[in-house]
Amino acid sequence: MTPIPTAGHLTPLVISGARVLDPLEPLARPSKQDIFVASGRITHVGPAGEVPFPAGAHVIDGRRMLAIPGLISAHYHSHDTLLKGAFDSMPLEFWFLHAIPPNYPKRSRAEIRARVLIGALECLKAGITTVQDMVTVYPFDPDHVDAILEAYDDIGIRAVFAMQVGDAPAQHGVPFWKEVMPPELFAQTSSSVKPTGRAAELLAVVEGEFLRHDGKHPLVTWGLGPATPENCTEEFLAGVARLSRDRNLPVFTHVYESKANVITARNHYAADSGSLISHLNRVGLLNERLTIAHGVWLTQSEIEQVARSGANVALNPTCNLKSRSGVAPIAAYARAGAQVALGTDNSSCSDVQNMFQAMKLFTLLSAASAPDTPSPGAHEAFQAATLGGARALGLGGRVGRIAVGMQADITLIALDDPSFVPLNDAVRQLVLTEPGRSVRTVIVEGRIVIEDGRCQTIDEQSLYEEVERLMPALEADLANIRKRNEALLPYVTAAHHRTVAAQVGLDRFVAGDPA
Repeated sequence: MTPIPTAGHLTPLVISGARVLDPLEPLARPSKQDIFVASGRITHVGPAGEVPFPAGAHVIDGRRMLAIPGLISAHYHSHDTLLKGAFDSMPLEFWFLHAIPPNYPKRSRAEIRARVLIGALECLKAGITTVQDMVTVYPFDPDHVDAILEAYDDIGIRAVFAMQVGDAPAQHGVPFWKEVMPPELFAQTSSSVKPTGRAAELLAVVEGEFLRHDGKHPLVTWGLGPATPENCTEEFLAGVARLSRDRNLPVFTHVYESKANVITARNHYAADSGSLISHLNRVGLLNERLTIAHGVWLTQSEIEQVARSGANVALNPTCNLKSRSGVAPIAAYARAGAQVALGTDNSSCSDVQNMFQAMKLFTLLSAASAPDTPSPGAHEAFQAATLGGARALGLGGRVGRIAVGMQADITLIALDDPSFVPLNDAVRQLVLTEPGRSVRTVIVEGRIVIEDGRCQTIDEQSLYEEVERLMPALEADLANIRKRNEALLPYVTAAHHRTVAAQVGLDRFVAGDPA
């Protein structure tokens, strides 16, 4: 067979006889079909053997494979992939003090590159072909932006890149911190959640980076990443809305991830009836270009407002459980007709880049949190991980299905695995049984990136060795952060207890020990 070139799409590609699973019509036993790819796009999908293969095509035998659209993580941060497994479960506001980049000294370019590559490699090996990377580059350095985008170019994953920024000190928005902490300790928390610049300056930097890189990275598109509404002034959010409209860029922001966010909204957004959703609407952001990450603590009226606006919600069930943030109202979003996607979030608060876990939790948590009403199942989870993600990332009509005219982002999963034997229902077994073990081949825009479980674009072993070389410096910095936080912990714990006890008119925690 003709080898696939390492770059470009000159050689036609054929996947022969695979069972093609369509998120719009996920049959229990999909029929065997041939998929033709040329110049990075799907040119034919039809019954196996019906049409002769293109001359000189590279042929993949798919007869024992399930072909699915490449999975899409609609919420992800590459900046902490080297901290996977570093922390046990802790409340979100505790995690802020340990993990987010402003806690750490400026990182080396080598570390920036390595953390992007190791995160992307984990994604690809789990069948993820597209990520929305909401990345913090702190302190800002254009060379670090270059390093991130060059790493994405080299490994060959599709990325929607957004610089995560804010122009307001976020620790003032965390309930009860200022009340319970001595002033000198409260001042120390500013190193974790400090603003990254003033509104006009930040907008100029973000737009400048977009213009500097626009069109230079074949698999990278751009988005805007205001960190949270609480971490951004109204001036800055309105500027983001203008830039999004003028440049037709999607916007990604964290909204109502934890109960603390509800208390902050009620206390500080009186002009918007205490609602972050109404606030986003007033500044011009609540529209089809917006994706809100998490959305755990929305009220019913806010859910309906999001659905009417056409905005997207990227749910992250894995990290929401580990960070003790609660369970998103998945069934309520479905009833309201909201546009739902799925994400994998930070490596330090979900510990894994695995959409199979996200899909399974989406399905099971929706059933557990709404036991008396119909709730989204495996079919809806698969849609959220493909078509929902494509829409949320501004890639609708380009990725998310295996269909003629779409970009050839395809994941091939081995059916000769216990997860699929017997094959009773392909979509249910994909969502509820498959852990990611059976991913064999991953194709991004017609290029084979993972083949028989091994990366074809970078030297995996060299990357693993580079990460090991870099880790002592990161481990030393983390040790210093843990030591600093020892003095803060009693006060942060007291603030958290007050947050849990506060009455906000809704509850997103799983019922458990009444003590």
